[in-house]
Amino acid sequence: MNTGNIQKSYEIARERYAAVGVNTDEALAKLQKIAISIHCWQADDVNGFENLGNLGGGGIQATGNYPGKARNIGEVRADIEKVLTLVAGSHRLNLHEIYGDFQGKAVDRDAVAPEHFTSWIEWAKEKGIKLDFNSTSFGHPKSGDLTLANPDKAIRDFWIEHTKRCRLVSEEMGKAQNDPCIMNLWIHDGSKDITVNRLKYRQILEQSLDEIFATEYKNMKDCIEAKLFGIALESYTVGSYDFYLGYGAKKQKIVTLDTGHFHLTESIADKISSLLLFTPEIMLHVSRPVRWDSDHVTILNDDTADLAKEIVRADALDKVHIGLDYFDASINRIGAYVIGIRSTQKAFLQGLLEPIDTLRRYEENGQYFERLALLEEAKGLPWNAVWDYFCLKNNIPVAEDYITEIQKYEKEVTSKR
Repeated sequence: MNTGNIQKSYEIARERYAAVGVNTDEALAKLQKIAISIHCWQADDVNGFENLGNLGGGGIQATGNYPGKARNIGEVRADIEKVLTLVAGSHRLNLHEIYGDFQGKAVDRDAVAPEHFTSWIEWAKEKGIKLDFNSTSFGHPKSGDLTLANPDKAIRDFWIEHTKRCRLVSEEMGKAQNDPCIMNLWIHDGSKDITVNRLKYRQILEQSLDEIFATEYKNMKDCIEAKLFGIALESYTVGSYDFYLGYGAKKQKIVTLDTGHFHLTESIADKISSLLLFTPEIMLHVSRPVRWDSDHVTILNDDTADLAKEIVRADALDKVHIGLDYFDASINRIGAYVIGIRSTQKAFLQGLLEPIDTLRRYEENGQYFERLALLEEAKGLPWNAVWDYFCLKNNIPVAEDYITEIQKYEKEVTSKR
């Protein structure tokens, strides 16, 4: 890619945006600071490193059999390191509990401890990466259809202990990196068919959460994630959006919005302004549902763009945590990472380049024709020239040049696994 042409195109774009009241340099400075929490489970199809025998289930299903997936911690880390050379900015890594460094030992989930993530903490510090965390309720002999909402006290207590320990791991991560670790709690609990004791299971889940959150920490933040349904649990989800929204507002917990966990015609962007009023912060899991929560690779589509724009319009970049959550095993996994990260960044760049001051003034004055006209014209402004310059400034491949880099990594590394 010709560096001179990229610079010239940016200068033209900067002038064009200035004409509508947008400072592209300021937009790029803000984009530089947006950290995306990269999900470790794209690298190995959500297998993890337990020696318990991952049973799958809970709505988790990576489809495809593209060669070269990561088989151990070293390969996951190598793949993440490669991804970071192809995306701009400083980002985070989101770990599920099953990705602990168990040293080949069988460590059950109610016995997990901070020591199992010491090497992750050291690696992250060396690479300048901050860590986030997730408890793991699926793929275990005691998972079944119900975990934290299970009427069986022995099963329920097992998962309560697991989640308590995950919070402690998160606290130690946050303390070590001098930045809060965001810990996400998602369970698959539900029923395949008609459920008549809906209230009962939600009462149990509320009690379990209260017990889990009884200990307060300073170096981690709790997130609670809803879901519309799970595979084989289609008729009833205990941890629905209504449940977690109510619990989050009441107990001041962060509510996680996964873009694949709602009806396909439902606007997740519209939820941002409401949650900001009643919950302390928001966590995003940006994905792409295709007819259902299929966890396709995030792309720059209308849903992703609308979500990013709404966050920028609400001046909420400091209150919204951005993470990715998808796992596509049918294509090159490194490529899946890079497409998703760069597409999410592009969405936020488009939001940062909106002529928001003029749009707000039109709206306040009741100038709705002018508002709609400017919104439409803004779609054709040369944001892509600004994006190319952003990549150039960060010394990463511009435009489609990253494709060759990934092909080279596949030839030299992943194809030999």
